[in-house]
Amino acid sequence: MIGGFIIGGSALRHIALRAIGPSLAAAGVTNPLLDPVLELHDQNGVLMETNDNWKQNQAEVEATGLAPNDDRESVIVTTLSPGNYTAIVLGANGLTGVALVEAYDIP
Repeated sequence: MIGGFIIGGSALRHIALRAIGPSLAAAGVTNPLLDPVLELHDQNGVLMETNDNWKQNQAEVEATGLAPNDDRESVIVTTLSPGNYTAIVLGANGLTGVALVEAYDIP
C-alpha cells in the first residue's frame, strides 16, 4: 500500500504515521495484514525511516497517545520539513492482506 501526504507551510511538523493491520479484524475486516511494516520516503523516494512492530519505539509512540492495539502494528514518530512524502506499508516476510495507513499531525 502507498499513501502520499504533503506538509505545507514553512514550519517543521511533528507527525506520527501508523500502519494498522491485525486490529482491523475486530472491526470486521477480513484478511487483515497480520504484520505490517511501515516505511517513510521523501519526495525523491529515499527511505528515511522504517518500523516493524511499534514497541521498537515504545516510549516515543506512547507519548503521542496513538499506540496501536496490537504489538505487530507499526508507527513512525518524526519531525518533517514542508514537502511531499510517501508512506509505504508492506507485509513482513511477504505477508499480504488488508491494512490501513494513517498520518497524524501532533501538536
